[in-house]
Amino acid sequence: MRIGAVAVIAAVALAGCGQTGEQAADNEADAAPSLGHVHGLGVDPADGTLYAASHYGVFRLPDQGKPELIADRQQDTMGFTIVGPRHFLGSGHPDPDEDLPPHLGLIESTDAGQTWESLSLAGEADFHALEAKHNQVYGYDSQTQQLMVTADRQNWDRRARLALADFTVHPANADTVLATTEEGPARSTDGGRTFTTMPKAPLLLLLDWPAENTLIGIDPDGRVHTSKDGGTSWSTAGQVPGAPQALATNGSSDVYVATETGIHASRDGGRTFTLRQALG
Repeated sequence: MRIGAVAVIAAVALAGCGQTGEQAADNEADAAPSLGHVHGLGVDPADGTLYAASHYGVFRLPDQGKPELIADRQQDTMGFTIVGPRHFLGSGHPDPDEDLPPHLGLIESTDAGQTWESLSLAGEADFHALEAKHNQVYGYDSQTQQLMVTADRQNWDRRARLALADFTVHPANADTVLATTEEGPARSTDGGRTFTTMPKAPLLLLLDWPAENTLIGIDPDGRVHTSKDGGTSWSTAGQVPGAPQALATNGSSDVYVATETGIHASRDGGRTFTLRQALG
């Protein structure tokens, strides 16, 4: 386990990302908001559009052309997941022009990011990772370093407290959760209440579980790793340039990775990638 990779995972796990003077200065220098640091990716099943949640808002990523900031709202969308057609969940920090608490808690959009509504924990939680499966929402609150779960998006069950960079939930089993930590991937079989390190797994930064027999992870150096047996064994696939920032899948074949250099897309399960959108 390399020290540099561990440091990256620790930094991601402990990072807070609020609205800052740096953001304001960047926006003054560039009137047209750019993606900047990407926190999350997702594909809308309504039309197959790829979306990116970033430090500067939620962007639509067309097949051709530049990213399109939605509704001119520059909220720092830390946690982001697409749960259905035009249906997004998010978290983070508000647009500087909005009179809202510094931590958004769980927010929801049912019009593909045009408008957002507060659901719960406004002013309290800052979810850096969100996933919706099994009629539940799982969230990792950076404020408390706790994995939390809700069935009604109002009342939350606080579970394990641990420093993690990302997590994913088994597609068919609500109690099986994998998390990336500085000690390596860890598994929970009790819905995220306790975790046990997986000693044979590679050190991973980001994880997704698109199908029961398919796990896709990416390490701090951009190498993609896949598992067909729930994380017991892994094989190395392709690699993307730059430091990974976000990972999303659409089925078992389509893989999207955001790095500091751009948005990279794979159509073969992460074996090969093409640059979909350059950044910087």
